[in-house]
Amino acid sequence: MLRIYYKATCSTCRTTLGLIQDETDEDPEIIEYMKDTPTKQEIKEILSLLGIKAAELVRKKEPLYLEKYAGKKITETQWIKILSENPELIERPIVVVDGKAIIARPPEMILQLLGKKKK
Repeated sequence: MLRIYYKATCSTCRTTLGLIQDETDEDPEIIEYMKDTPTKQEIKEILSLLGIKAAELVRKKEPLYLEKYAGKKITETQWIKILSENPELIERPIVVVDGKAIIARPPEMILQLLGKKKK
């Protein structure tokens, strides 16, 4: 199973998807998370696969973050709720392969994750 949390207007997402398509024979499940927003439970699962805290998944250069959240003490539970309500704050792209996940920045980071899936 190969899944990518994707935003069509993001060049890094498009590059990552292109690498997946070039390097594997699989059709990835593409989740356009701005339209199909992850639930709090899905965010918890993603965080578990990534092995990070919710605050590490936040795009800290986004205007919404800078205006509303920068410098504030926010708990893990609060961040998960914030991310589920404001998907633009979720770092991207996230690629999930066989129970492992990575934030593909830069996109080439997925090549090691895809190692056993290569053509």
